Amino acid sequence: MRTRPPRTQAQRSALGAGAVALATVAVLASPQSAGAAETSPIGFGAGTTGGGSATAVTVSSLAAFKTAVTGNAAKVVKVNGLISLSGQVDIGSNTTVLGVGSSAGFTGGGLRLKKVTNVVLRNLNISKPLAPADGVTVEASTKVWIDHNSFSADRDHDKDYYDGLLDINHGSDNVTVSWNTFKDHFKGSLVGHSDNNASQDTGHLKVTYHHNSFSNVYSRIPSLRFGTGHFYDNYVVGAETAVHSRMGAQMLVENNVFRSTKVAVTTNRSSDVDGYANLRGNDLGGAATEVSRVGTFTTPPYSYTAEPASSVVASVTSGAGTGKL
Repeated sequence: MRTRPPRTQAQRSALGAGAVALATVAVLASPQSAGAAETSPIGFGAGTTGGGSATAVTVSSLAAFKTAVTGNAAKVVKVNGLISLSGQVDIGSNTTVLGVGSSAGFTGGGLRLKKVTNVVLRNLNISKPLAPADGVTVEASTKVWIDHNSFSADRDHDKDYYDGLLDINHGSDNVTVSWNTFKDHFKGSLVGHSDNNASQDTGHLKVTYHHNSFSNVYSRIPSLRFGTGHFYDNYVVGAETAVHSRMGAQMLVENNVFRSTKVAVTTNRSSDVDGYANLRGNDLGGAATEVSRVGTFTTPPYSYTAEPASSVVASVTSGAGTGKL
């Protein structure tokens, strides 16, 4: 995605100063234990149970996996080994997909959640999703928990050679993205696929990102249109533009750590309508901020505990990704 520069240098300087001031507001909360693996999602995806206590089925081939995840009955599918994909596999409602060990998952394509509800994806390695397949697509779906996965590609090809690592679109809602690693990619996580989809997306696309690691991901960390995003306790290294709020989206950016990042938060790039952002408690690490509109989303409608930015690097480094459950 090509991004336009901010509108004026004077605007950027004035707004950046305000954003830095906001970033110094401390959150008085007890830290979560480092690397803690929740048994249920925190955030907008709270209440997602997937297959619950259904008897697990273990698969090690693509054919067996496709059969196991079909339909809407409650099911738990364990993936043993690395399965090569071409395109995407559709996942049914009321499903948990769980990798076995630290290296199980999918490469070359990805998983699609389309018009489904109540899905959990955990402990999966998802790599090199060749375009037009995303690593994971959440489309017109609700109640989704994406937790402790490792998403990756490489930056040896054109930016469109691979598609997104994790895209959430078409009015999807109530999603939590927690304790994942995203690395070596151009387009990290797009929420809301188009500026022209207001009729479907407005009032939806509520997503929480917490305790994720983004390393050498160029942009979309995440890019959010129309929706409401809570981005807290994440660790971002090596981004060009990280958090991107656009088309009236509301973002609360809280207690994150940014390193070797040019722009930590922007609200005024790429779209005709700016987004909104509130910043508090972040360690910007020298990154710029471009906040043209301060938002009204300051209190998420759920219980959570944001650990201070000072402990985020240790927690995320030790706890995020596969092999930690």
